[in-house]
Amino acid sequence: MNKDFKNVSYTHGLHEVADNVFAYLQPDGGWGWSNAGLIASEWSSLLVDTLFDLKLTRNMLDSMSSVTSAHPINVVVNTHANGDHCYGNSLVGGENGAQIITTEAAAVEMEAIPPSVLEALMQIDLGEATNSYIQDAFGSFDFSNIELPPPDRTFSGELQLDVGGRTVELIEVGPAHTSGDLLVHLPDAATVFCGDILFIHGTPIIWDGPVSNWIDACDRILGLEAEVIIPGHGPLTDATGVTAVRDYLDFVDSECRKRHAFGQTAAEVIADIDLGAFKEWGEWERIAVNVYAIFREIEEDQTVQSPLELFGEMAKLKKGCS
Repeated sequence: MNKDFKNVSYTHGLHEVADNVFAYLQPDGGWGWSNAGLIASEWSSLLVDTLFDLKLTRNMLDSMSSVTSAHPINVVVNTHANGDHCYGNSLVGGENGAQIITTEAAAVEMEAIPPSVLEALMQIDLGEATNSYIQDAFGSFDFSNIELPPPDRTFSGELQLDVGGRTVELIEVGPAHTSGDLLVHLPDAATVFCGDILFIHGTPIIWDGPVSNWIDACDRILGLEAEVIIPGHGPLTDATGVTAVRDYLDFVDSECRKRHAFGQTAAEVIADIDLGAFKEWGEWERIAVNVYAIFREIEEDQTVQSPLELFGEMAKLKKGCS
C-alpha cells in the first residue's frame, strides 16, 4: 500500500513510501543534495543511486541497515552519471559485491568525468565570484579518495529486472539532463524514481539535451500513472510537479526559439529573459546553462561550453541579483 506523498515530510533520511519501498531524501535539494531509494524484496534489495561522497553514502547505508541486514543490497542502479548519484558506488559495488547497472551512455560519461575532476574544480582560481559560487555549491562535499568502479551491466532502451520476485523496469529517457538518464519504475507499488529528470522546487539544468527528449521524459512519467514519484532533488511529488518541470522546459525552449528567430544571441537571451514565477525556484541561474544548450540545438552547433565557463555564467547571474 502506498502512502499519501503529502504525508511524507521532506526531512533528511529514509522514508517508507510504499510497502518495502523507501525514498532517501536530502533537503534542501540544491546542488549535490540528491535523493536516492531502496526497493526491498523477500530476500534482497535494490539501491537506486548513491550519494555525492563517501561519508554521505555511508550515513545513508547505515540508515538503511534495519532493512538491508535481512535484505542485503545486491543491485545498484544509477539513474545517470552525475556524481551526486554515483560517487558512493564503491561502498556497495566492486569488492562489496553488488552489481552496478546503468545505461551505456551513462557508463561512458562516468568514465569521462571522474571524482578527481570535481576535486580539481574546487582548487582552480576562476575569479572571486565563480570560486565563491562553486564553494557554495560543492564545499560541503569531500571528493578525495573516491574510486568509482565501472558499471557491471549496461543497457540501452529498456531493461526489466527481477528483484526477489518483484519486477523493476529501467527505462532509458536520455539524453536529456545528461547523456544517459533512466527511470526506475516499480509497477507493483505504482512508484517511479526519476533521477534528475525531476527537480522539484529547484531549476532543471540541461547538461546535455535535446530539451525535447526531456519534455518527452516528463510525458513518459505521467504515462506511468504512478502514485509515488521520487525526484532526483526535492520533495516527493505527483503529476503536478512533473507538469511544472515540463512547463519550465517548454517555456525556456519556446523563448529561446522565438528570440533566436528575432536575432538575439544566447547571451542576450540570458540577460533579457523574464522567468516570472520560475525565478522563485532554487538555482534559477541555471537558465544560463539551459539557454546555451537550446541554442546549440537550434544552431546545430556541437561546441559545448566548458563547465568552467558555465559556472562562471551562473555565478555572474547570481551575483548580479544578490
